[in-house]
Amino acid sequence: MKTTFKAAIAALALTTTAAQASTIVEIAAADERFSTLVAAVGAAGLADALSGPGPFTVYAPINDAFAALPDGTVETLLKPENKDQLTNVLLYHVDDRKLSADMIPTGSTYFKPMLTSERLCITANGEGVKIADGSGEMANVVIADIQADNGVIHVIDKVLLPGNRPDCH
Repeated sequence: MKTTFKAAIAALALTTTAAQASTIVEIAAADERFSTLVAAVGAAGLADALSGPGPFTVYAPINDAFAALPDGTVETLLKPENKDQLTNVLLYHVDDRKLSADMIPTGSTYFKPMLTSERLCITANGEGVKIADGSGEMANVVIADIQADNGVIHVIDKVLLPGNRPDCH
């Protein structure tokens, strides 16, 4: 009984902390599922910018999404000499507006991320929200609408990669 009570208190503490005013970076840093993303944001020097007033929408890949990349990809991107490439990949995951899930129109729509030379194709339907990237592959939004003071986080199961403009039909 005591253990259950402690677990309930711990869960309540986590919920309360998340419900308090926090930036996107603070929320991600407090969640172990985003440790690779947080390390990448730090290596790219984007933590201060993403802690700013925003608004931002971040399509946040979980650690498993980074682990699914070809061997050595994450390590290569985290090297100081690859900071520009890492920054581009990360900015491909950020929109400079606050887009909650209910603001994404039904069907397929192009969205311009902060990496302005690229586009994402976001498809919303009764099955959920999917994001096509420059590799032609789809990421699934697995958790939508984590609210932050400076925007919103949508958790995705794939790292979005720039490349060819995705087909949005």
